[in-house]
Order: sequence, then structure tokens, then C-alpha cells
Amino acid sequence: MNLATVVIDNGTGYTKMGYAGNMEPSYLIPTAIADSRQKGATKVSNQTEFKNPELDFYIGDEAYAHQKTHDVKTIIRSGQIEDWEAMEKFWHRAIYSYLRCEPEEHRFILTEPPMNTPENREQMAEIMFETFNVKGLFIGVQATLALYAQLCGPESTNKSISQADLSGTVIDSGDGVTHVFPVSDGFVIGSCVRHIPLAGRDITKFILQHLRDRGEKIPSDDALDIAQKVKERYGYVCKDVVKEYQKFDKKTVDESGRVQQSNKFKKYTHKSAVTGETTEIDVGYERFLGPEMFFHPEFIHQDWRSPLDEIVDNAIQSSPIDTRRKLYENIVLSGGSTLFTDFDNRLKKQIQERVDDRFKQYQQLTGQAPKPINVNVSQNMVQRYAVWFGGSVLGSSDHFPKICHSREDYMERGPSICRHNPVFPAGF
Repeated sequence: MNLATVVIDNGTGYTKMGYAGNMEPSYLIPTAIADSRQKGATKVSNQTEFKNPELDFYIGDEAYAHQKTHDVKTIIRSGQIEDWEAMEKFWHRAIYSYLRCEPEEHRFILTEPPMNTPENREQMAEIMFETFNVKGLFIGVQATLALYAQLCGPESTNKSISQADLSGTVIDSGDGVTHVFPVSDGFVIGSCVRHIPLAGRDITKFILQHLRDRGEKIPSDDALDIAQKVKERYGYVCKDVVKEYQKFDKKTVDESGRVQQSNKFKKYTHKSAVTGETTEIDVGYERFLGPEMFFHPEFIHQDWRSPLDEIVDNAIQSSPIDTRRKLYENIVLSGGSTLFTDFDNRLKKQIQERVDDRFKQYQQLTGQAPKPINVNVSQNMVQRYAVWFGGSVLGSSDHFPKICHSREDYMERGPSICRHNPVFPAGF
């Protein structure tokens, strides 16, 4: 009997995990671990029972709930696993306490950043096969899985796809990092990957600082949580920053003669999970200034002045010339920080302007009119969990057992078999 494949997408900020065939992950938790501060076995009260600090750890939201008695740390930075021992403990708790499955009975899909090293893949394979004795393992490149999700998602009309269909530019922006990945025929063009040191966490901190600068009273214990809720609930991308400021500054006078502020301002009420106290906040300019970071990064990072549309255009122009048209015509958004209203429209408009300007220059120089390129930026229903959903669709496909590395293959050939993980079997 073949049980459902387990899909685990470990991101810098959050881990998504669940079973293949589902639309959404079963769990979404911070990629963090809280370890005991005690180095030796400790006696529990007056009993003869002892608590082993090796087992005294928590992951996800529980890790932050125990930060007064435990040391909390994140495990992944900029997409790369920094602490393998902590990662193994995280997987252990995720598999046995959250997913509650027997790993030897399931195939597993793990995800990796495009520039991950072969040695890191082997390390993942060793942990999965030797510690957890999994039935099979597939390590999917996040950008490729995001494209796969877009091609096979609930809005897709494709009845069958091939390796050649997996071409496009993936913009993946989560909590900790933003990447631009050109993908051609299922393979990431490694030399053209672009890394942007700005993402959701930076927007959250910027919004928090802006709220405080406006004089809003925000409890320090809930500060980041409040800023994140404001970002997710009220954030949007505007067409023009100056005009948007004018909309917020426009005041009206009601029938009683009182001056009313613009209806662009919103009220947010937050209830503390710890004290139960409520805080009411006026949400204003930060609604559009936070997401504007993608197009004016100098708002947050003085050393980074290249807007996202320029980075995407540069990545595609660095790619082989015969791949560029497909890369422009299939730009796929992935990750929670790409969900802002009108983010796709603004990005499409600004990339299209760059492409059109280049075509005009070419026409002026040569007198020839090349075939125009229509830039397309895709949003979809599974955008927040695009990488995980791509793994979910792949893990439930008929051909997945053919590409998944089995326990028997690992025992015979070793961890090097996991260096290569094609999405389609040979000759598909």
C-alpha cells in the first residue's frame, strides 16, 4: 500500500508541511527551534525522574512561547541551512509530533534553494535515509516547483505538461529573502539568479518604525505581530507614490463642519494574547509605503537602490538569448510577500516599459522592427504556498515513484544519488 507522500518546504521564515494531493499544507510554522539552556540531565521536582535536555526542545510557534526558559534560534538564513543538528531535530519533531507519520512508510519531498550545493543535498539524504529510514526521497528546487504549481494548479487548463513547459522567471519573496530565478526547460540558469536582501521581514520592521514615527502607541511585546497584521491586512502597491500621498492628505468637511481625514486611513484593533488588552491604531501611509520597498528599496536599504523590475530585467537579459522571450512571457510570483494588491500589475507595467524602451532603441539603430514581447506576470490561487503546492502536485502524480530515490537505491549507491532530481523521468 502506497501512503501519501510527505511534502516539507523549509523556508527562511516559515516551514510548510503536509501531504501530497492537498491544496494547502497541514501546518505553517516558523522555522525556529528552542533548545534547553541546561547542559546536563536535570532533576524534575523531588521525584527521581530526570529530564534529558536533548529531548527538551520546541519548534515553530512553541519555540517562541518558551523563549523565557529556552534559547531560540532560526535554522535557515537566506535559504541555506546553517545548523544541521538543529535541522535534524526540527524534522524529527515535525514528522513525529506534527504530521504523526511513520517515515519508513512514506516517500518524502524536501525543497532546496536553486544554488544549493551537491554536498548539502547529500547531507539531507543521509539524515532522511539513515536517521528516519524514509521509503523514498526527492529534493525539489523551489523555483522549479513554483513553476510546476503554476502549470498544474487549480486554474490551469494544461492536461499534460513536459520538461519544455517548465520555462519562466520565478520571483520568490518570503519572509527573509527575495530571489529571481530564470528557469529554462526545468533547469535553473544558475549564473543568472539574482538575490535581493529585502523581503517580508524588512517590510514589517519598516511599517512598525513608521507607525511609531507617526506617534502610534504600540505595545513592545506585540509590536512585530501588530506590524505584520497591518502589512497583511491593509498593504497594497500604488501606481504613483506622490499621488497616493495626496489622496491620504486630502481632508473633507462633514455636515457639522468637522474636518475628516481621508477614508484611506484605516483603524486596526489588536488584542494582546498575553494581557488581553486591546490597542487601536490608525493605519495610514504605511499601507503603500511598506510594499513600495520593492520599487524604491532606498526607503529601507541605503546601499540597495535597484528596483525589482530592474533586477528581473537584468536577470532575463543575462540569460541565453533564445530563452528570453519565454522568460518575459511567463513571470511567476511565489511567496507571501508577493500577495499585495496590484503588485503584479505594477511589476508588469514597469518591466514592459523597460522592454519597450529597449525595442525602440533597437529600431532606431537598425531600422528594423522586431517582434514585440508581451510581458506577463502571473498571480494564482496557490501563490502563498506555491513551492509547497508544486511538491504536493508532483508527489501525487503517477510518474513520481519513477523519479523519487528509493531506500534500496540509497543503500546500494549512497547519498550521491540525490545530487540529481529531475521533475520528469527520462523520455517523459
